[in-house]
Amino acid sequence: MHDDDEPVGRILGRRQALILLGAAGVTLGVAGSATASASTSTSGTPEVCALDCVVKPEQMEGPYFVDERLNRSDIRTEPATGRPVAGTALAINFTIQQIRQQQCTPLPGAMVDLWQCDAVGLYSDIPSQGSSGRRFLRGYQNTDQSGVARFTTILPGWYTGRTLHIHIKIRTVGTNGRPYEFTSQLYFTPEFGAAYLRTEPYRRKGPADTTNNRDSIYRSGGAQMLLRPQQAGSGYTADFAIGLDLSNTQVGRPD
Repeated sequence: MHDDDEPVGRILGRRQALILLGAAGVTLGVAGSATASASTSTSGTPEVCALDCVVKPEQMEGPYFVDERLNRSDIRTEPATGRPVAGTALAINFTIQQIRQQQCTPLPGAMVDLWQCDAVGLYSDIPSQGSSGRRFLRGYQNTDQSGVARFTTILPGWYTGRTLHIHIKIRTVGTNGRPYEFTSQLYFTPEFGAAYLRTEPYRRKGPADTTNNRDSIYRSGGAQMLLRPQQAGSGYTADFAIGLDLSNTQVGRPD
C-alpha cells in the first residue's frame, strides 16, 4: 500500500500560498484583499489589465520525489532504454510569473520539476516498488525568457488511497537572495479522470478507489489546482500558469 498521504512537506493556507494565474490572465487578490489587474503595455512595462488572479495552496511533496536532475521536456521515456511508458500523451505548458507590487512579469530560469506514477500506479526509482535506478516519468525544465516550461508526459494512473494527480516543484531564488521552493500537486476533474480510466492501458486496473472528494490532500486546496486538458490528436494538452510571490519566505522554504 502506498503512503503518499504521509506528511512529507506541508499544506499551507491561502495566505501562505502562491498566486495561480488563470489561462486568461490574472486579478491580483490575496485572501479577500482588494483586487487589481495586471498586463504588459506595448513598451514592455507591466500595467493594469483584465486578468484573474487567485491565491493557490502549496501541497505536500509526498514520499516519491527523487532529485534526479534529469533535464528533459519529454518525461515519458526510460533513459536507459529510450522506451516510452504506456499511456495517453499529455502535453502541459506551464507559464511561471513573478508577482511583485501587484504586477505580473515572466520568471525566466526557474527550475520546474514534474514527477508522477505510470498507468498502473508505480513510480520510478523507488526501492519499495522495485523500480530502483529507473527514471521514467521524471524530469525538469528551466523556464525560458517568457517564463514558459513545456512537458510531455502521460495521463497518470492511480494507486490505493490517492486520487489521480501529478506532482510539481518549482525552484528559484527569493527576493531575499535565498533559494525559493514551491511544491504542489495537479489534479483532474472526476468526469475527465473516470473517462480516461475506461481506456487502454488504464482500464485493466479498473476505476480508482479514491476520488477527489475522498482524498485528504485534494481536500486541502486541490480544487484550485485542477488541470483542464483538451483533446489534441490522440492525446491531450493543458495550459497552467503560475505566479509566485518571491517575497513570501514561508512558502519559499525548502520542502
